[in-house]
Amino acid sequence: MSPNTEIAEFEWLDTITDLMDTKLRIPFTGVKFGADAVLGLIPVAGEVASFSVSGLMVLSMVRHGVSGKVIVLMLFNILLDAVIGAIPLLGTVFNIFYKANVRNLNLLREHQEQGEHGGSGIGIILAVLAFLVFCVFALIWGLWFMVTYLWGLLPF
Repeated sequence: MSPNTEIAEFEWLDTITDLMDTKLRIPFTGVKFGADAVLGLIPVAGEVASFSVSGLMVLSMVRHGVSGKVIVLMLFNILLDAVIGAIPLLGTVFNIFYKANVRNLNLLREHQEQGEHGGSGIGIILAVLAFLVFCVFALIWGLWFMVTYLWGLLPF
């Protein structure tokens, strides 16, 4: 990628990040928000649109040669933003304060300028998978406990 193309792409990422996370301000406060929070007010379609833009931004950032760990952290940011953002009202408040796109742009800058967040990210992936396996077993145990309790209440 030529230096001019890279500069233009960084400018594009700055512009989109600003639009998605910090373009607007709540009057009489220092709290900034963007299209991500506004789109979150539209059920399903708003979150899909926001997630799509964030995904395109991550793909653009990946073109800059970031490490696997940075990619995993970026994907975690947008997935967390999408999952919690899907909760009516609470998700909008979360989007105002979490700013996943700003976090991802900062990860890219830290990686490019300071060489931080190197590595494959396999540790993070394994930790998330272990947590998900734990959640599945906890859910199965909870369901088993509930079914046996309810079964005991039946008058036989």
